[in-house]
Amino acid sequence: MLAFEYIDDNVSLEALVEQYEHADLLVLDTEFVRTRTYYAKLGLIQAYDGKTLALIDPLAVTNLSVFWALLTNPNIMKILHSCSEDLDVFAHYAQCQPSPLFDSQLGASLSSLGHSLGYANLVEQLLNVSLDKGESRTDWLKRPLSQAQLDYAANDVYYLYELYPQLIEKLQARDRLDWVFAESERMSENRLIPVAPDEAYLKVKNAFQLLPKQLACLRDLAKWRLEVALARDMALGFVIKDHALIALAKKQPQSVSQLAKVTELTDQERRVHGKKIIEIINQISFDNVPDPIDVIALKTGYKSAFKAIKQALVSQAELKDVPIELLGSKRYIHEYLRWLWDGKKGDLPLVLTGWRADVVGDLLGEITL
Repeated sequence: MLAFEYIDDNVSLEALVEQYEHADLLVLDTEFVRTRTYYAKLGLIQAYDGKTLALIDPLAVTNLSVFWALLTNPNIMKILHSCSEDLDVFAHYAQCQPSPLFDSQLGASLSSLGHSLGYANLVEQLLNVSLDKGESRTDWLKRPLSQAQLDYAANDVYYLYELYPQLIEKLQARDRLDWVFAESERMSENRLIPVAPDEAYLKVKNAFQLLPKQLACLRDLAKWRLEVALARDMALGFVIKDHALIALAKKQPQSVSQLAKVTELTDQERRVHGKKIIEIINQISFDNVPDPIDVIALKTGYKSAFKAIKQALVSQAELKDVPIELLGSKRYIHEYLRWLWDGKKGDLPLVLTGWRADVVGDLLGEITL
């Protein structure tokens, strides 16, 4: 059982932060619950500077601002494992992103220890310690937290502090430390930019199937759904499911009787939101309809082009011992093809920038598509 401080008042947090301000490294983790809400509900913050391991109770502490200030302290390296969801939590609650940042999952991946390696597996591989992950699905909002929950949370930062120097050594030996720092920082980009309601329709599944006038309807409905979700802190799907929005955009019911025929809507969705849906559809303007959604996979020559690029990147990834998921994922290849087929306009695709450009070199330019 690890020793830790349980921080549940502002005075104790201020004292802790005063200590942490002198640290070179700060290991962080968060525990949260996300079921029906739009934003994750923060249940616990773990921090460890190599001296004091703290479990901070955000339900009890009323002013976390002094702690959030540590996230942007340029003199403290923040270390997290697989931090994407933690970054979302920080964006919402702290309105900032940790910097400088080191993601140990990325570090392990670029050290050839395994891609998307879980924390427990990494600890076992490098430290020969077996961790109990039985509390990973627990309710972090209930109080008091059990001893098992507290021990689990403490383990998540304690061993990461021990892992960090080993990962640094492995990355330095391969001259890839800067890669991890760059990639870690890239993960935090754009997370503080508010969601654009007028563009919410672009993230609705199968929106590409719709014609421009149908997209205009979907745009207004998706905007309304997002606004409801944000105002009530509800997950989008608990307002109205994607497939129901698509059906509404296609059928565009303008009365209660027409709405009743949209079988994709649940009774509850129809009862709670029916009047508003009809109002939105009746007020749609078709003067400025969206362009059809460009689906790159439907373009002529896509399959052969994708295959050629993928094969080249896989070969290079194997040659350079870099995970193909980091070098040439489907999303990165699509980004490259869009840029290429758009006459190489705009910003360079990710695969041609930073450390990826060093690995790929002129390889893609040599492919005839």
